[in-house]
Amino acid sequence: MINLSIVIPAYNEESGIQDIIERVLSTSNDLAAVDVCLYELLVVDDCSRDNTAQITSNLAENCEQLRLIRHAQNKGYGGALKTGFSQAKGDLIGFLDADGTYPPEYFPQLCQAAMNGKDLVVGSRMAGAASEMPLTRRVGNLFFAGLLSMLGRQHISDSASGMRVFKRSILERIYPLPDGLNLTPVMSTRAIHEGIQMAEVPIPYSERVGRSKLSVVRDGSIFLQSMVWTVMSYNPVRVFGMIGLVGLGLAALLLSGLVVTRLSGVTTIGPWGVAALFAALVFAQAGIGIFALGVTFNYLVSLFYKRPIRQGLFGKPLFSPSIDHHFGWLGVLAVIVGTLLAAVSLYLGIQGWEIARLWLYFLGSSMLILTGMQLVVYWILLRVLDELSHRDDLVARDMVAS
Repeated sequence: MINLSIVIPAYNEESGIQDIIERVLSTSNDLAAVDVCLYELLVVDDCSRDNTAQITSNLAENCEQLRLIRHAQNKGYGGALKTGFSQAKGDLIGFLDADGTYPPEYFPQLCQAAMNGKDLVVGSRMAGAASEMPLTRRVGNLFFAGLLSMLGRQHISDSASGMRVFKRSILERIYPLPDGLNLTPVMSTRAIHEGIQMAEVPIPYSERVGRSKLSVVRDGSIFLQSMVWTVMSYNPVRVFGMIGLVGLGLAALLLSGLVVTRLSGVTTIGPWGVAALFAALVFAQAGIGIFALGVTFNYLVSLFYKRPIRQGLFGKPLFSPSIDHHFGWLGVLAVIVGTLLAAVSLYLGIQGWEIARLWLYFLGSSMLILTGMQLVVYWILLRVLDELSHRDDLVARDMVAS
């Protein structure tokens, strides 16, 4: 039988703490039916200013499974959970909130999924079960789940669920985790990028007992920042690459419009045309720079983690070899085309063409030359990083050969 430790972080939850404790303890028989022993229930009181700790302490006097852990100072939701994780002794660790919103009666189902080969099982409030979640939070959860699914290439319906079961053995892989309410989305993000086997079990969701501590705007912005920064620490090109491609796409649209206008016989442009040209140049240079920066960061991340380099934006790489290996010849080609365009434009100018007919071509040639030089510089930098990333393998091979 597998031992399960359940952690409940609690801060000023005197109105609901006894009910949730009793509900968790009442799942012992159902857990035993799936070969899981509710080994302990840890309530981490995060320096509450009400009777939360006293109520828990009174209940613990008559229950060996229940243990109260008290913080001398407030450490936050994530800090309380991490304290519980560090003291939990079970092979499986589960947690849920103290406010009664999550149903502990579903722990047997979550544990079954964990015992069937999954490392982290999330109780999903967004997978079809009955839910009393407010509309604003439902929309927010849909947004964050969609963002994580896009950034992580794995479908997640509830990235911020506060009811989960996971194997103790994965703690080192999902750490570090933040001390705030953003612990759960960061845990989901890390788990995906660490290759941890995840599953979701639909659960119902109820209105909380007492006043919610979640601020949709403040905590939503923290969730967004923490998820993006966590992805950046694993696969920066996923974020930078998408931004860069958007910039290049906008530049291509604007420049195409200017070229079509020029070919139609218009040789002068007004303020909006100048603004469009300026925007196109900025988007093009920024797009290429940001995309290449993301690729560069991926090499640095690979060196740090000593893992294979991730370069695919949408799952599998778009090119083989990966696109950064093409930067060299693409850069040289851009410089050559830009130089030829400049030479032809200069020749036409010498032949009597007015500058009003040639300025766009001169501008295009300069952009091609600068872009090409930028790509060549990045190609040289990435080849050095690529060599460094394979250094240990090459040394090991040579040592065997000798």
